[in-house]
Amino acid sequence: MFKKLLFATTGSPTCDNAAKVAFDLELKWDAKLHIFHVLGLPSHGFSPYVKDMRTGETEHADPDYVAWVEEELKNTYNGLLEDSENAVIETAIGTPAREILRKARQENIDMIIMGAHTRQEDVGASRYRDVVGSTMQKVAKAARCPVVIISRPCTTCWKLFSSIVIGTDFSKASESAFLWAAKLARTVGAKLHVFHAADITAGSAGQMKSQAEIESQVAAAREKIEKKYMPKLEGYDNVDIEIWEGTPYVEILKFARDKQADLVVMAHHTREVDLEDAELGSTVEQVVLRAACPVASVNHPDKVA
Repeated sequence: MFKKLLFATTGSPTCDNAAKVAFDLELKWDAKLHIFHVLGLPSHGFSPYVKDMRTGETEHADPDYVAWVEEELKNTYNGLLEDSENAVIETAIGTPAREILRKARQENIDMIIMGAHTRQEDVGASRYRDVVGSTMQKVAKAARCPVVIISRPCTTCWKLFSSIVIGTDFSKASESAFLWAAKLARTVGAKLHVFHAADITAGSAGQMKSQAEIESQVAAAREKIEKKYMPKLEGYDNVDIEIWEGTPYVEILKFARDKQADLVVMAHHTREVDLEDAELGSTVEQVVLRAACPVASVNHPDKVA
């Protein structure tokens, strides 16, 4: 299912958790792993000087400097590279998000793996700022393939892969996410948990929904899942359906913990807007920041069929 993987890294400790997942995936799928680092932006147009994305310092991007950066990446991931069979280290100069997307298109990448942010700080600090890195946002928005985002250490991941949670809100974007999650579950024989969080805060301003209204909303959601998604599983029966009521991102996180999920799959955004105008949905962002497992953002149908 995954023959070409792209691990986008700054080479800093903030990418260590994502690195472990990327190398796990390479070994599990016998895939080619592109370890990709963007050196920085030219200081003036096509200037030979670049701003190093890790240190913020201006460097002369000559062959010696590029070779030094690649050697540093080899040293950083030396322990993981020892077990790797098909990994290659590559660099580029430019805006990180743009070069990551360009590389993914050129190589026809099946999946991008990256951290939630790339700042030099405690890897968990982003959860308290309630914000993810701008590079990740831009890549997740425009990538033609799924983007797996890692914000915390992953204890099971793909080595003991058995539980996938697909969170849906019935939007068009969620359908692509569902199809990809279903394909992955079928391929690895994992349990697929189709989950919807009925947002009980979405009533009239200042009014709480009655219990009868909530129960009706939950019943309608279950019916939608059974009619919209179940026929597309084509006989795959290792699946269950659950609808919880509450704040969507809170319920998704609780459900993922309850099911010991190895992966949460969601649409990049949920509103029915043009993809070019879409921002990372607030629900997805909160799940990315707080999930104990990787979160896959899917926004295009390209890699789901």
